Amino acid sequence: MQHKNFNAIKPVYVVVAALFLSGCQIIWPDYLRPKVDVPAQYVDVSQQNAAQGQIANNWWTLYQDQELNGLVEKALQNNKDIKLAVARIEEADAALREAGGYLFPQVDLSSAAKRSRVTEAGPTQAISNNPRSNYNVQLGATFELDFWGKLRRAKEAARAQALSSRYAKDTVALSLTGLVASNYLTLRSLESQIAIAQENLKSRDASLALTKRRLEGGVASALDVQQAQVASSNLSAQIADLNRLRSLSLHQLAVLCGDLNLAVTGLKTSLAGLEALPIPPTPPAGLPSSLLEARPDVKQAEEQMVAANANIAVAKAALYPTISLTGSLGGESMDLGDVLKSAARIWSGGVTLNLPIFNAGRLDAKVDQASAKQKQTLASYEGAIQTAFREVNDALVNLRQYTEREQALFTSQEAAKKALELSENRYRSGYSSYIDVLEAQRAYNDSGLAFVQSRQARLIASVDLFKALGGGWDSAEKK
Repeated sequence: MQHKNFNAIKPVYVVVAALFLSGCQIIWPDYLRPKVDVPAQYVDVSQQNAAQGQIANNWWTLYQDQELNGLVEKALQNNKDIKLAVARIEEADAALREAGGYLFPQVDLSSAAKRSRVTEAGPTQAISNNPRSNYNVQLGATFELDFWGKLRRAKEAARAQALSSRYAKDTVALSLTGLVASNYLTLRSLESQIAIAQENLKSRDASLALTKRRLEGGVASALDVQQAQVASSNLSAQIADLNRLRSLSLHQLAVLCGDLNLAVTGLKTSLAGLEALPIPPTPPAGLPSSLLEARPDVKQAEEQMVAANANIAVAKAALYPTISLTGSLGGESMDLGDVLKSAARIWSGGVTLNLPIFNAGRLDAKVDQASAKQKQTLASYEGAIQTAFREVNDALVNLRQYTEREQALFTSQEAAKKALELSENRYRSGYSSYIDVLEAQRAYNDSGLAFVQSRQARLIASVDLFKALGGGWDSAEKK
């Protein structure tokens, strides 16, 4: 009897095996990277001695500042946004494992114990042992045949999402390191500005004392004294404001690094602090636009496209039949001790096929949704490429122009220093009024602060370039 039953379902297995061996049908093409037209080189760099298209890790180390290196390392370990991104990676990895699990058979163990009584007053004769017990143990398996690639494409989409979450974390890390570097360089700039202002305050206090002595000697007017006092007080107020900005910058660094007790060592000297500012790294000539592919946000956008393309295949596969193999093996008896004996053995096997006939267009609507999502990710990818290219060009322009501006301001500072010395000597000799000294002091202080602020802008522009490129650059030149 069992052989007859097996022969009855044998043709079904033959058909299923033939379909399986014939291979899965391709219902949607594989992902192909779209081509986005961008120039081969950036517009503001020389085409000679083009740099290799490689990204260097730990770009902040190019500033050769150990304290900056320590701050970045602390931020990458403690920042809350980084921890959130890591948790999202763990979630995506778990989703990938779940999607991969559907490619394997599902095996379940079920058991039941039941005691029941049937009527003895009915039209049929009651069976013996009333009431009676029933014990059942079964090992069942279900396996969906992935003819149309639905399960594999679902895993492909999950894998792309997992990679996307990693690139999202890299994007957060790049933004975080850029913020830490920018705030640290701003902090150092403010310390240099404070050092310059304090040195100038000493000069103004000395001028104030000189005017008071000259007033006592009858060779200067009270107006000179009051003007010197105004100049000294104004510079003291400026120093107080610079100290306020320095504290705010330090507070921001503390939040970024996840350490509210953060303390950054200040500059130990006055004017020597100016030389303590890092020198911005100079990008090599001819940076290729292919470096954009290293940006984590561009990689993230591409993985979103991969996932969207795979999800179209998943949605289209839902329009086709779902074929599954099922089987079970176990035992059933009225006595618990007999449930595993051969006489109590039970088994079943079969094939199920589910073909959607009418669903009011719901499945077609899901395909349209997936297609629209794919178009959105394509637009996002193209936008990310264009935005990245513009950001690199902007950073290159800013870096070059701020470098030229810094050189001009350095010349201005040197001239202002000489003008101050001349005006002070002429005032002491009685050849000029104190107004000339005040003007020279103001010009020298402003030129010094402007030079440091220009260095700060140049440093921040270099940080922006690193962020726009997705990291540092390979300084090796093509042979």
